[in-house]
Amino acid sequence: MRIYLFLFVLIFSFIITSCATIVSGSRQIVKISSEPASAEVFINEVQVGITPLEQNLKRNMEYNVVIKLSGYKPYETAITQAFNGWYLGNIVFGGIIGLIVDAGTGAMYRLTPEELSAKLQADGSVFSSKGDNLYISVTLEVDPNWEKVGQLTPTR
Repeated sequence: MRIYLFLFVLIFSFIITSCATIVSGSRQIVKISSEPASAEVFINEVQVGITPLEQNLKRNMEYNVVIKLSGYKPYETAITQAFNGWYLGNIVFGGIIGLIVDAGTGAMYRLTPEELSAKLQADGSVFSSKGDNLYISVTLEVDPNWEKVGQLTPTR
């Protein structure tokens, strides 16, 4: 009987003494939006949806985010880990067990940014169609590292 009581107390103390895990959890919802909307969202090279969306992510990882929309330059950023202040509650309440649990579950971190809003920039290409004809207009950006070797002149 004493062994059951000991196991119960051990498991109960393991569950109740991890401050950041109790308060924040091991996962976090990150809101992702774009202007214009309806862009594809890729997290770590996996398509997860169309903007706007909310994604439930594990706190113990960092993520690469790419937002793509036809006719616009891809928007790339990272969701990184930052220290979660609730982890310090283990000094007062949780002790060593809380420190270990919060570190193991990733609750000692919070993901930043919590809301990701991308303003997509047009890539200079325009597509339109009329009947069976397709019209494509492309504007090239000049790279300052390029060397000018000549100039085209219009002929009449």
